Amino acid sequence: MSDTLTEVQAVEETVVEETPAPALAAEKAEAPKPVEAPKPAEAPKAEAPKAEKPKAGRPKSTAKKTRTVELTLTVTGTAEGEWQADLVHGTQRVVSGLVIPAIAVAKAAKELHEDIAEGIESVLEAARDQHRTRMEELEAELARVKAQLAELSE
Repeated sequence: MSDTLTEVQAVEETVVEETPAPALAAEKAEAPKPVEAPKPAEAPKAEAPKAEKPKAGRPKSTAKKTRTVELTLTVTGTAEGEWQADLVHGTQRVVSGLVIPAIAVAKAAKELHEDIAEGIESVLEAARDQHRTRMEELEAELARVKAQLAELSE
């Protein structure tokens, strides 16, 4: 640092000797700014990389990674309203093809997020419509069979 100051002072002396008197006053007014400002800025920059080097050699903490649990829950449903779940922990399958009631899927979806609940509800509503249609068909068939049985009993 003392070498740098000596060099700057030598440059200032050279400039002072070579410039005329009116320009000399302007340079003296400007000269302290470059001498004062760069020196403190340069010294910490030289020291800062030295302080950072030991930190760079240290391995980064994996605490965040160890606290993270990777679970993948896949819920699949059919148009008939049958639901199954698969659970994978990392790469290991924990549960496969577990049958889940539709009401449990609907409740879980509502707890997770409104958008998820809407998607699940649309699938459940389609399944309900399909089951109502099937029930009406079966009731109509049951009525025919009862009528035929009544005719045979008379």
